[in-house]
Amino acid sequence: MTAERDRQHGAGFRSRVDAIARDQPARLALIVFASIIAAATLLLWLPFAYSGPGSATFIDALFTATSAVCVTGLSVVDTALSWTTFGHLVIMISMMIGGLGVMTLASILGRAVSHRIGLTQRMLAATERKSRLGEVGSLITAVLVVSLSAEIILTAILVPSFLSMGEPMLEAIWHSMFMSVSIFNNAGFTIVEGGLEPLVGDWLFCIPIIVGTIAGSIGFPVISDLHRNWRRPRYLSLHTKLTVSTYMILWLGGVLAFFFFEWGNPGSIGGLDGDEKILAGLLHGTSVRSSGLATLDMSELSSSTLFIFDALMFIGGGSASTAGGIKVGTFAVLVLAIISEARGDRDTVAFGRRIPNSSLRLAVSAAFLGSTLVGASTLALVFITDLPLEAVLFEAISAFGTCGLSLGITPGLPTAGKLVLILLMFTGRLGTMTLAAALAMRERQRQIRFPEERPIIG
Repeated sequence: MTAERDRQHGAGFRSRVDAIARDQPARLALIVFASIIAAATLLLWLPFAYSGPGSATFIDALFTATSAVCVTGLSVVDTALSWTTFGHLVIMISMMIGGLGVMTLASILGRAVSHRIGLTQRMLAATERKSRLGEVGSLITAVLVVSLSAEIILTAILVPSFLSMGEPMLEAIWHSMFMSVSIFNNAGFTIVEGGLEPLVGDWLFCIPIIVGTIAGSIGFPVISDLHRNWRRPRYLSLHTKLTVSTYMILWLGGVLAFFFFEWGNPGSIGGLDGDEKILAGLLHGTSVRSSGLATLDMSELSSSTLFIFDALMFIGGGSASTAGGIKVGTFAVLVLAIISEARGDRDTVAFGRRIPNSSLRLAVSAAFLGSTLVGASTLALVFITDLPLEAVLFEAISAFGTCGLSLGITPGLPTAGKLVLILLMFTGRLGTMTLAAALAMRERQRQIRFPEERPIIG
């Protein structure tokens, strides 16, 4: 009887989960992500996860777990020194899970429970991954293969750098594994004691960061599309063309702006050699989009550079990638819509394709939600602390964009301030994406339409 009741209870639980997975996958994604953060928090709260006496405080464990699962990289303690090998392992696994993407994770769980991916899940996963419905199952496999392959390659490339630091082979391999996961998933955590500043001129260490960050932040649909059609560029999807072109324009603009404002700044790159300046510019023009790995003291950058970085962090990387922000595609659609309106064009067109108004509405919604979250969080942090607006705004945008760059104020925030950043990291990673998916699923055709009347704009 007991075994029968257990089977019935298990069947009932699976049916409830299956119902949520089928009808409310966005809700399931939120539940799964929150559960993973809770599990990582409890593991980091254990005494043997913390290298200091006793255990980490609960708020520090929660903050670190959220930052790792949301692949942000903001830290309230020194990652390299404050956690044991077990703690580092928890952080690394959390980064790997977080980097797979919310809807992908929900689809994997739904398949494990119901042995299938429901239509609603396929539509939502296709919305995030910008793929056709029939490709979702194979795309999930591709995501796993690409992620693991990239991390293995990065590990092999980074091992010589850690060996050159005098580390034993096993320790060098372990540190390379951790950093490769952090780089590809744009997570921003570093296991190098003392940070990456001493490696500002190390091309062998910094180039993998640049390449790995771009690969992780460009988006899995783009990688898949480029792999299929690299010999036939005219067959590339509009999403791929928009993402690649806009990403490269923003990347080049960020690098040039960094050079322009920082070339003579003695606090940043003013005292470096020419090749070190170039490497630092390339690295920070890349990492500011999402990875948050820095070889410079960010607090020494000029206000002009910080303003540019604010904008780039807010935009983030490609859709369905390990990056955060409102996404490159969102920004591109908004810019194209403004250009079309300025020209008086009826349609918004890119690469010979008309962008539907529904995509424009989603882009406006995502950008407005992101701006609202950053604005409300900045206001809360300014109210809670006595810190200058520039520093608070930078930290808030970094949390929302899951970038992880910091001016060094996060460790000193009061508990309420840390909670604000925790909520911002969580909503920044899931909020705009789940909102877009929910709005896309709610789109409907009205049989009766109201009369049209234009309000005054501007």
